[in-house]
Order: sequence, then C-alpha cells, then structure tokens
Amino acid sequence: MGFHSLKDVLQEQLEDLHSAETQLIAALPKMAEAAHHDELREAFEHHLEETREHLNRVRESLSEIGLGTPTEVCMGMKGLIAEGEELMSIEGDPNAKDAALIGAAQRVEHYEIAAYGTARQLAQDSGFDGIKDLMDQTLDEESHADKLLTKIATGGMFKAGVNQHAMP
Repeated sequence: MGFHSLKDVLQEQLEDLHSAETQLIAALPKMAEAAHHDELREAFEHHLEETREHLNRVRESLSEIGLGTPTEVCMGMKGLIAEGEELMSIEGDPNAKDAALIGAAQRVEHYEIAAYGTARQLAQDSGFDGIKDLMDQTLDEESHADKLLTKIATGGMFKAGVNQHAMP
C-alpha cells in the first residue's frame, strides 16, 4: 500500500483503529478487575461497552470504503496496553495502583482521541461524510471517557490516604 490520496491515509488510520479497539476490548476487563475503587471499575466496564460500539463504527467505516477486516496490528496500542499490564502486576497500595491505572487509561484515551480526530478530518477532506459522522460520535465518547477519568482522579481518590501512607 502506498499513500497516493487522503483516502489511502484514511484507510490506514481505520485499519490501525480496528486493531487498537480490538486490543482494548481484550484489555479493559483486566483493568476493571485490577481497579480497587468501584467508580473506576464501573468506568472501565462502561468504556468496554462503548469500545465495542467504537469497533462496530470502525468496521462500518471500513465497509463504506470497500474494505473488509484488516490484519494490521496497532503497535502504539500494543505498547500502551503492555505498559498498563506491567502496572497491574506491581504490588502496592490499592489507591496508588488505581492512580497508576488512571494514568495508563488516560494515555490510551489520548492516543485514541488523536487517532479519531485524524480519521475524522481525513474522512471530511475525502468526502466521506458518513465516516466523518461516525468518527465524531466516537471522538465525543473518547473525550468523555478521558474527562471521567480526570473527574475520578480529582474527586478525592488521590487524597484518600495514599500519600499519608507513602510518607516515611
């Protein structure tokens, strides 16, 4: 494949998103299980359901440009998930681990926000209004997930005693 048009770049972005969302569907249940706070666990579980819909939208978008199921592996998401899995394996205070999970999850959300924003713009510039609308829907949900993680983190979870326990 070469990049001979914006449609080619859009195709590559959608294939990458397909892999990213597929990998995330496998990772989110592990993150939910590792979360200590109920609100964080529920956020991960809710985002799993959203992520399944995101994958459906990517599949619909691929179909709109005449493509089937891609086999490409998104190395960016693979790396982000590997970092998250490493964090989940580290022993420590449950509050501190939840803080680490939030950081890992927000890195994933920011990666996805960048990818969906790019795909949305490419779809618009290439005249794929249906794909643009699908990307807009997902971009809104990814942004909301990021804001929710920030709300959980700044809503007092980090002040729940973890810093007092960590002081020498």
